Amino acid sequence: MDISDRRFVTARDAVRFLSPWTLEEWICRSDVVPNKDLLLVRANMEPGRSHPFHTHPTREEIIYIISGRAEQWCGKDHRVLNPGEMVLIPKGEVHGTFNPFPEKLVFLAILAPANAADPPIVDVSNEEPWRSIRNGFPPVT
Repeated sequence: MDISDRRFVTARDAVRFLSPWTLEEWICRSDVVPNKDLLLVRANMEPGRSHPFHTHPTREEIIYIISGRAEQWCGKDHRVLNPGEMVLIPKGEVHGTFNPFPEKLVFLAILAPANAADPPIVDVSNEEPWRSIRNGFPPVT
């Protein structure tokens, strides 16, 4: 099927990518559907893994928990998010998603705009205060 006509996306249509922190299943991006404004990825994060502190300078993001639990940081604030809960991350806000729990974490990340200016992501996990802000928390990789 030509993606310029695709409106419905099945699990088979998703573009899968194994990143350093999770199995990403891209459901809405320009090589899946003819999107203009939204990106949607389903992330499958194993226990003991994380997407360490980073920022999206030109995109806002919503992280919505499907199953498992997330130690979610937005700036210097953090909460444990459960299924059905979400966080809104403004453009440029440092954030990180951690799974120190024994079960797999599955969440949706919705980002906008899809065609934002570069850079799409900036890793700040080796900069202070982010490098040491989780001292005393369960370790993750």
